[in-house]
Amino acid sequence: MPVTEVTEVTQATDGQVSYLTLNRPEALNALTPGQRDQLIELLARASADPDVRAVVLTGTGRGFCAGADLRGASTGGERVAGDVARTLRLGAQRLIAAVLDCEKPVIAAVNGTAAGLGAHLAFACDLVLAAESARFIEVFVRRGLVPDGGGAYLLPRLVGPQRAKELMFFGDALTAADAERLGLVNRVVPDAELDKTARAWAERLAAGPTRALALTKQLVNASLDTDRAGAFAAEAAAQEINMTTVDAREGVASFVERRSPEYRGR
Repeated sequence: MPVTEVTEVTQATDGQVSYLTLNRPEALNALTPGQRDQLIELLARASADPDVRAVVLTGTGRGFCAGADLRGASTGGERVAGDVARTLRLGAQRLIAAVLDCEKPVIAAVNGTAAGLGAHLAFACDLVLAAESARFIEVFVRRGLVPDGGGAYLLPRLVGPQRAKELMFFGDALTAADAERLGLVNRVVPDAELDKTARAWAERLAAGPTRALALTKQLVNASLDTDRAGAFAAEAAAQEINMTTVDAREGVASFVERRSPEYRGR
């Protein structure tokens, strides 16, 4: 499996799956600005690369991602109006958007603690697998902060407003099993089986009709922000676009010919 080191994020491609691994185990994979920007770039590359048909995002060590690395962040001095909003817009929010807008399915393989921005990074993924030892923490309230990185957008859509407020108001650690029960996690697996399960899911997605999956992702992500007429119009347009793809023709032909389809991702 070819591996490219990008400072503190590793990228490996295997079987048309791009594996992105946060690699700062000594800091529970807390994201530095540089690391965050590298991850955004790698997601953009995966989105545009026709030879990549699925993405797996995980971490090394005991943490998936402990959020933004606040060491060295200024807590005093004079702030200029707009600085914080600009930093969030160009930083954490841009990272979450990169996951949501990636044209390939993104699987989070949560190997350990996912806190703050790290939790939101997982929740932005299309599918979430969690090791039994994983924990999810809306840590912002513990630091006297407002949830950022898209949390107040993502969580109510996943668990409803009251559950979202409970998680955000108290900041208690949520076990993997409880996260699955609430619908934040697709499946919890033993720690030793996380990599194997993520690989199996990614390989299934990589063998699927890539453009149809991208359009499906787009429709579902937009569905809670539009009315029925808009959703129906978007669905019709997406199907119109999809029917021009090689994979759509293959899917229909394989059904008529009573054989398994062989999708090419185009």
